[in-house]
Amino acid sequence: MGIRTRTRSGSPKSLRSCTLSCVEASRQGVRSAVVVNPAKLGDLAEMRATVGRALAKAGWPAPAWYETTVEDPGRGQSRAAVEAGAEVVFACGGDGTIMSCASGLVGTDAALAVLPSGTGNLLAANLGLSTDLAAGIAVAVEGGRRRLDLGLVKGRDEKRYFTVMAGMGFDAQMLGSTSEVTKARIGWLAYLFGGLKHLRGHPMRISVRIDDRPPIRRRARSVLIANVGRLQGGVRLFKEAEPDDGWLDIAILTPRTVGHWAALGWAVLSRRGRVPRMETYRGHRVQVTSNRPQPRELDGDVIPPGRTLRIEVQPRAIWLCVPRPDDADDLAYDADAAAKRGRRLVGSE
Repeated sequence: MGIRTRTRSGSPKSLRSCTLSCVEASRQGVRSAVVVNPAKLGDLAEMRATVGRALAKAGWPAPAWYETTVEDPGRGQSRAAVEAGAEVVFACGGDGTIMSCASGLVGTDAALAVLPSGTGNLLAANLGLSTDLAAGIAVAVEGGRRRLDLGLVKGRDEKRYFTVMAGMGFDAQMLGSTSEVTKARIGWLAYLFGGLKHLRGHPMRISVRIDDRPPIRRRARSVLIANVGRLQGGVRLFKEAEPDDGWLDIAILTPRTVGHWAALGWAVLSRRGRVPRMETYRGHRVQVTSNRPQPRELDGDVIPPGRTLRIEVQPRAIWLCVPRPDDADDLAYDADAAAKRGRRLVGSE
């Protein structure tokens, strides 16, 4: 791509050298494409105009545009964009769109850029971008790139990737019970109301096999398998999770009462070192098996229930546009400054 600014040696380049790389990238006129979910946008024409103006101002040619469909929520479109010469693919939509676009970029040198327009947007939350269109554009044109691991979910009939997190149990129940209307009104807080309906639910009898270790048997409410550390609302659950370390972080949640849930939630929000009713592990391969079919989710999208969730890490599977190509474990590094620069780029300040 000619604009990568982070080496695997672990030594970040200076901000000055990053800026020089970004300027050079703009001069070269990076070819790009936008894969958009029209169902997530109120005014597609206005969005196209905004993105076009901002990229032109950065010296990039006009992007190609692809719309998702029910049958193909982004994977085929991102593949087609790369085959047409795109070096950066903007994914504009919710978690499902972003996840599908990431899947289409596996094995290519094109970079994924996030233009969030849904409500949950787990990858956008980990980038510190919220729903800021201007910041997403700025992050892409400034040239910050970092390799991102993906999680590969293996099923009988197909393979699915996720960028942030997969889960079985309570988290998928919460997502499935949260209405689109409520999300549109109050944003990510809607998930809390969806979760209240299931706090008193029955635990799962599960077996968790991590790599070649003996299975862990628990009565649990939820199992989360993460690639990076933040949940909806930017809450950081996994402190050790890094986006390109080749590891998956696993949490087994075992609350049984509302009081247990309250203690667990408070410990996470207050960033305590120890979280009650939560066990954490790390591994490269994870298999969760339940005694009965359970709700499941990938990156905030509910998938069909099942008794098993089998996941392997795919190290450094895609390039991701980040606020700065830094070695810190937090992908949101420099996000606030990028948002300010983005508003100048689109002419909103």
